[in-house]
Amino acid sequence: MSRRDLIDPESRVPLEGLLEVMPGGFNAIPDIVQRRAAVEGMMGAIEVPENLNVAKEDRTIPGPDGEPDITVRIYRPVNASGTLPGIYYIHGGGMILGNIAGEDVNATMICDQVGAVVASVEYRLAPEHPHPAPVEDCYAGLVWMAESAAELGIDPQRLAIYGGSAGGGLTIGTVLLARDRGGPALSFMMPIYPMIDDRNETPSSNEITDIGIWDRAGNIEAWAWYLGGEKPDQYAAPASAEDLSGLPPAFIDVGTVDLFRDEDIAFAQRLMQAGIPTELHVNPGSYHASETFAPEAALSKRIWATRIDALKRALA
Repeated sequence: MSRRDLIDPESRVPLEGLLEVMPGGFNAIPDIVQRRAAVEGMMGAIEVPENLNVAKEDRTIPGPDGEPDITVRIYRPVNASGTLPGIYYIHGGGMILGNIAGEDVNATMICDQVGAVVASVEYRLAPEHPHPAPVEDCYAGLVWMAESAAELGIDPQRLAIYGGSAGGGLTIGTVLLARDRGGPALSFMMPIYPMIDDRNETPSSNEITDIGIWDRAGNIEAWAWYLGGEKPDQYAAPASAEDLSGLPPAFIDVGTVDLFRDEDIAFAQRLMQAGIPTELHVNPGSYHASETFAPEAALSKRIWATRIDALKRALA
């Protein structure tokens, strides 16, 4: 049986459409600049109705010491009053793709449905900017958000961090930096199917080879670009972190047909063993980012409802 046969039938439809247009998926485009253009072109072709409940603003803020400034996109519920919870949002893309524009739909929805101020960070990408540039940008943005709590109208005691895929790995890396540097206190973290293990040794990392979305060969390539030939530390590959104590309560979800399945389940278990309150969801039939590719599928709606509920509970 092909692993593709295990995908939720509704969620499989747009994936098969992608593979018809682009055999082998995005990773079949060897040139990273062309690959980014293809991804951005596809995302830009999706018509998204404007959400009048959310106001958006781009802001330029200081980057890490001695490094370029970075952009954050701030989302605010239009009709909310008083102090709101804050969610720091880190986009996905395997450390080599993606931008804040590509996550506009999800960040807007989270802002609207949770009733929180969301700040989405535009971090530098590999291979042009290997580790530690991406995680240092993410940490700098988090520090700015926490220090700007009064101006942003957020409660610093209700500050969460959210990210999917590479953004999930960067979420955990940023949280580890905040713990180790005595940085901003976070009340909750939601790393979604996080990219956290450069070793590619788990059963699932060997199973997922021809789905068309973040298969084994693409993951190996992305890690090589991200690490730039260096050995990773825990902030690059959080699966290697020896001490997980002192981290905020966590929510992790991953699909059964996702290359990151086993590394994420193992990491959630280690969080629990370290005494970190952790909610883990393994979604049968879900491939990597299937809820983004197939938003109308019943499975996708369940995935999002569970995340939104967890964020509301954590930030109440």
